[in-house]
Amino acid sequence: MLFLLFQIGTERYALDAGQVVAVLPRLGVKEIPHAPPAVAGLCHYRGSPAPVIDLGQLALGRPSANRLSTRIVLVHFPDPNHGPHLLGLLAERATETLRRDEGDFVPAGVSIDAASYLGPVTADARGLIQRIEVQHLLPPTLQALLFQNEAMPA
Repeated sequence: MLFLLFQIGTERYALDAGQVVAVLPRLGVKEIPHAPPAVAGLCHYRGSPAPVIDLGQLALGRPSANRLSTRIVLVHFPDPNHGPHLLGLLAERATETLRRDEGDFVPAGVSIDAASYLGPVTADARGLIQRIEVQHLLPPTLQALLFQNEAMPA
């Protein structure tokens, strides 16, 4: 399997590339007044708006660094009731990929309810890499706020 690598703070994470629609430069994000801090805003992709979540703000309570390597990673966010939604993830240093078998990831041994999106881990020469589980990324209240009666076209 192919994974997109990125950072949240100083730690490395991986996202299944099969869930990735596109990786875009951090340009053209429209802020939404009064939105929760983790909501960076909206981006425009192929004629449709997509909400953008700042992974640094969501996970660590601080915004992602404004670097050239900070990207908007568009993913399919699953919704069993209305079909998948397009969701942008603001991720630092989203410039590398990693090829690993599913079995190369092992349970992290720590489970935190507030961070149920943190999946199993693997390692390389630079250290541990933890997988992000997109389907668990958004708390129900944030999911309801972002996807009110919206379904992504097939």
